[in-house]
Formats: sequence, structure tokens, C-alpha cells
Amino acid sequence: MNPLSPAQLLGYLALVLGVSAFLQRDDRRLRLLLVAECAAYGLHFALLGNPSAAASVSVSAARNLASLRFRTAWLAAASVAANVALAVALGTHGRGWIPVVGSCLGGIAIFTLEGIPLRLLLLTSTALWLTNNVLSGSVGGTILESLIAAASVSTVVRMAQAARAARGAAVGVGAPT
Repeated sequence: MNPLSPAQLLGYLALVLGVSAFLQRDDRRLRLLLVAECAAYGLHFALLGNPSAAASVSVSAARNLASLRFRTAWLAAASVAANVALAVALGTHGRGWIPVVGSCLGGIAIFTLEGIPLRLLLLTSTALWLTNNVLSGSVGGTILESLIAAASVSTVVRMAQAARAARGAAVGVGAPT
């Protein structure tokens, strides 16, 4: 595959948007950038001829947009149901289920979790998308998911350190010297 084809160029755009998203400590900015990443990624996978990934990413874009305003378990369930229904309608089988499962985990994370737990479940989703991208021949997508994994781990570590520092400062407040 030509690394400068329109499909791959859209993958590179998704790469920039996705890494930017996962470097955010603010959950709202994370979600907004994920919407933009999913739009680019959906076109990328459609041009690569991977309909289950394109459908899963389209559901992900809608769910990330909805999660800006709503975060409930029933929307997570609706997101999972939409992903599975599209996969069944597209005749998904074998490796085509990898992005579907990744997207389902992302839906559960986006609608029900915050902070570090949100990012850890998204990291699991990232591992599944990385596998899909390697199997699909997605250059930008493979780089994207690899960098998202690294950015996610870095952000989780920074968030954990900040939480630990805040707990330490709270414990030290009012303590005799």
C-alpha cells in the first residue's frame, strides 16, 4: 500500500488527533479530540476496505459526542448494542470482531468512567485497535495506537503522581511540626 495514499493520509490525521486526545488530563478535551479522531479514522478504514472498523469508529464518534453531555450505563449499553448490530449486519467474522470489541470497551469506558479508570479501559481498547490496524495494513493507525498507548500510560502516571501529591499535601495540612 502506498504510504501517501488518501487512505493513509487520513490515518496520519487520525494519528495527530488521537495522540493529542490522550495527552489531555481534562476528560472533556479528551472526548472532543476523540470525536475528531474518529471522523478521520472512519474515512481511513472505509478507504482501506475494512467496513467493521469503519462502522465501529462511526459509533465511537457518536458515542464520544454524546458523552460530552451524558454519561450513563444505558448509553454504554446502547453503544455496545449499536456496535454489535452493525458488525452482525456487515457479516463480521474472525478478525473483524477485534475493532468491534475494542469499540465496545471504549463505549463502556467513555460513558461510565472518569480519570484513571477511564484511561485504563481505553488503554485496553487501544491494544485491540492496535491489533486491528496491524492486520489491516494501516500505517498511520498502527503508529497512532502505539503512540496512544504510550501517551495513555504517561498520562495515567502523571495523574497518579498528582493524586498522590494531593493526598500527601492533605495529610500534611494541620500536622504538628
